[in-house]
Amino acid sequence: MEMGTKEQHRAFWQAFRDQGILWLWIRLGIAVSLLGAMHLASFYADAVFANVAEPSPMLRVRVNNYTQASRLIIAKAEREAGRILGEAGLRVVWIDCPMEHYGGAHVPQNPCLEPLEATDIVLRVLSERTQNKFQDTVFGFAVVPIFASVYYDYALRSAKRDNDEFEVPVILGCVIAHELGHLLVGSNSHSGSGVMQPKWGRKQVNQALTGGLLFTHEQSKRIQAEVEKRTSLRTLASISSASDEVHQPAEPEGIPD
Repeated sequence: MEMGTKEQHRAFWQAFRDQGILWLWIRLGIAVSLLGAMHLASFYADAVFANVAEPSPMLRVRVNNYTQASRLIIAKAEREAGRILGEAGLRVVWIDCPMEHYGGAHVPQNPCLEPLEATDIVLRVLSERTQNKFQDTVFGFAVVPIFASVYYDYALRSAKRDNDEFEVPVILGCVIAHELGHLLVGSNSHSGSGVMQPKWGRKQVNQALTGGLLFTHEQSKRIQAEVEKRTSLRTLASISSASDEVHQPAEPEGIPD
């Protein structure tokens, strides 16, 4: 009986030690998991803050539609052009400016009537080629640094050749990206490949319809550098304007008679 009791105590303490080791391993596993979770959270936090600290450069485009193209077609074309420019590392804010914004009752805080800033571009959607002092191209034309025009009829004709009018917004979006590229890429902006090709045939249209008509890597770098430069100019202009307001002399007080 005595040996049995000792053996029972020994077995109890052995089980206790085994259980203690088991709990130690459990606690160790929990600690490792917590450290891993903290490290992962820190990694994602760093990534988020990096994205916040270094956002893509942004450009605002005021769109003036002088054609019979519907608002839906223009919106889809803007979306396609924005996607192409987004692939180049640029964010675009589209501001649609119907002609009634320029006349009639005054609309407070109308972005279409605000003074142009360095990061603003004015885009005109025209029906067809017009006679002007600027050299026309088949797509449209650009006037550095902030004016671009595109021809809606070009996109319409390109789509109708295939009897697929649903292609119009995609082709028009690529044309918009092409003309904005002339303003942002700089000199020698045409290239042998991508959206800045000077002539588009069936091959280029097929690339446009499959989303493959993009800016080259080198052009993307030049676009980002150009918009960052414009952003710096806008910031300097804002600081200068604020400084002028601060140092503006106060109106002299009236002198009583």
